[in-house]
Amino acid sequence: MQKHNLQDMLEPVVESFGYETIRILTIGQVNPTLQVMIDVKDYSREINVEDCAKVSRAISAVLDENDPIKDKYSLEVSSPGLDRPLTKPEHFNRFKDYVIKVETLAEVEKRKRIKGLNLGLDTNNNVHINMDGKEYVVAFDNISKAKIVITDELWEKYQAEHETVEL
Repeated sequence: MQKHNLQDMLEPVVESFGYETIRILTIGQVNPTLQVMIDVKDYSREINVEDCAKVSRAISAVLDENDPIKDKYSLEVSSPGLDRPLTKPEHFNRFKDYVIKVETLAEVEKRKRIKGLNLGLDTNNNVHINMDGKEYVVAFDNISKAKIVITDELWEKYQAEHETVEL
């Protein structure tokens, strides 16, 4: 089954629960895993196990009914995590000032991989990245893969936000 058809079939299911589809990806050839990555649309909280289970049950029902994948497969519904993929233009503004890694389809100034500080998206859908003091401008449509890089700063921020208090 082609990715686009799966996306068209599953994205409305995810959105009906108020979640955003981050990506839908088939991993592996023999007994593949269908990975559906979701997030809370308003980013007010993190996705939890109950969210994933709820969406998984709904997606399973749609997949069982439509049978788009003929061979045996596993379904995985997950949160994006700290090193989340950036799959939509708006992600680049949401995660401005984070360190990101981008792979391009065509070279940008003789590079196909750029890792640096995300300066955000401009009005022409170009992502601006500062790598070692040089600004690279990458058209969103030229990006094959992009994700946040886990840095010490990001990890410390995450730990501070998720500190537990022992009683």
